[in-house]
Amino acid sequence: MDFIKPLYQRFEALLRELTKFGIVGGLAFLLDLGMLNLFLMLDQGPLTSKVFAAVVSTTFAYVGNRFWTFRHREQSGLGREYFLFFMLNGIALLIGLLVIGFTRYTLGLSDLLSLNIANIIGVGLGTLFRFWSYKKWVFLEATEPIPTELPDVEVRQDR
Repeated sequence: MDFIKPLYQRFEALLRELTKFGIVGGLAFLLDLGMLNLFLMLDQGPLTSKVFAAVVSTTFAYVGNRFWTFRHREQSGLGREYFLFFMLNGIALLIGLLVIGFTRYTLGLSDLLSLNIANIIGVGLGTLFRFWSYKKWVFLEATEPIPTELPDVEVRQDR
């Protein structure tokens, strides 16, 4: 049992990030699923509905990941991060669209259950890609350790 503590300590930061990423992703997924079904019920096409839902859920996910999941990582500029985040989410969206498109147009399944199952599979595959790509290109490792407390500052009193 002595090997468990060092193993946990070695992967503690990764586990913390994965947990937070999972919570933000789970909430974004629920938002995506709700929006997808709303747009489908409004007679939008399945691909159009997915794009609209993804824009809303991606915006939510960016805010959650930047300011909670990866807040301890270096900030390389909001514009750069935002652009990369949405570009990489565009690739993840493409993965989801391919699964939904295959289900609808290749398999000929257009019922809500089939489209929702396709969406879940697409989101799952896209999530694997997103976690890896965010860590690699968007939310970079800090180049300097982030201080846990304020530094000591000498106070001069000039009279």
